[in-house]
Amino acid sequence: MSTCNKTLIIACGALARELSEVVSINNLEHIEVECLPASYHNYPEKIPAALEERILKHSTDYDQIFVGYADCGTGGKVDKVCEKFGLKRLSGSHCYEFFAGKDNFADIQEDNIGSFYLTDFLVKHFERLVVKALWIDTHPELLNEYFGNYTQVVYLAQTNDPELEKLAREAAEKLGLELVIRRTGYGDLEPEIISLSSKNKEPKLSNLG
Repeated sequence: MSTCNKTLIIACGALARELSEVVSINNLEHIEVECLPASYHNYPEKIPAALEERILKHSTDYDQIFVGYADCGTGGKVDKVCEKFGLKRLSGSHCYEFFAGKDNFADIQEDNIGSFYLTDFLVKHFERLVVKALWIDTHPELLNEYFGNYTQVVYLAQTNDPELEKLAREAAEKLGLELVIRRTGYGDLEPEIISLSSKNKEPKLSNLG
C-alpha cells in the first residue's frame, strides 16, 4: 500500500451520488470514490471479478481501500474478495439494509412482507434497470411472472424529494402494486464512511431521513 494517506472506496455505481455527498458534506478530503457500473445491480455475478481487478489496479496507490458494496446478491463472493485482500466492506446484505439500518430494515421487512424495494437511484432509473432490463416493455406478459408474488413497493427514500416520490408512485402503478414510502435517509452509510477517517466526526446528513 502507498503512504499517501489516501483512502479509495470502490463502490457500486448506484451509490455514486450518496457517497460523493457524504464525502463532500463531511469534508473527507482524504477519501476518493471510484464506481463500478451501476448495471451490475442486475448482474451480481460480475461484481467479484470486477472488484478484484480494481483492487489490484490501485493496490499501491492508496493507504487504504474500502469496498463500497454489501453482499449484493453475490452469495458471499464479495466477502471472499475482501478476505483475500484483507479489506472491509459496507455492512449488511444489500443497499436496502444499510440505507434503512440493520435493525430498522428487519422491522420494515416484518411489517411489509412481499415487498419490492426501491431506493432514490432505482426510482430515477426504474425504466432502464427494471422495466427494460426485465423486458417488460416489450413483453408485458412477463410482469406477472416477475411481480405476481409481490404485494407492494417499498420506497426507501434517501431524500425528501416530491419529484422522486412522484416517480416512485408511477413505478408502483406500472407494477400494479401499492406504494409504501419509508424515509430512511442515508442510514448506516454515512457513519460507516466517516469511520474510515481518523478524525472523530458527527454525521451531517442525518437530517435527510
